[in-house]
Amino acid sequence: MTSAIRKAQAQDLQGILTLFRELRPNDPELAPHNASRLFEQLLQQDFVHMFVVEVGEELVATCTLAVIPNLASGGRSYALIEHVVTLAAHRGHGYGRAVLNHAIDFAWKLDCYKVMLLSGVQRPEAHKLYESLGFNGDVERGFVKKRLP
Repeated sequence: MTSAIRKAQAQDLQGILTLFRELRPNDPELAPHNASRLFEQLLQQDFVHMFVVEVGEELVATCTLAVIPNLASGGRSYALIEHVVTLAAHRGHGYGRAVLNHAIDFAWKLDCYKVMLLSGVQRPEAHKLYESLGFNGDVERGFVKKRLP
């Protein structure tokens, strides 16, 4: 079956929520009206780009790319990739690699000077993928502070 990579659209909400539940099964579930409202807001942002991989009529992978304007680096933007996930049943077929390459190429076309991503330390299989795409975990160090519930 062939796959297609495209920007997320309003009708993709349930498929994306399914992907996110697989990535973060312990996250609290969003009420449907909140999910719809938030998704609509995301899709309307000029600097946020959600990409999906569709196989048949099923969304099997996604990632989000945020492009941030910048006064440093000659005014060139930088990009951040988040929420990279492929459905477990579809891993190993190159969908994650394809959606990441698509997001990276999109950032380069927008003349971003760098693309960053964070990944949980407990995900070494994902780290291998990121490294194979040229990400280097030793160039800069990421720090995260999360707000307690």
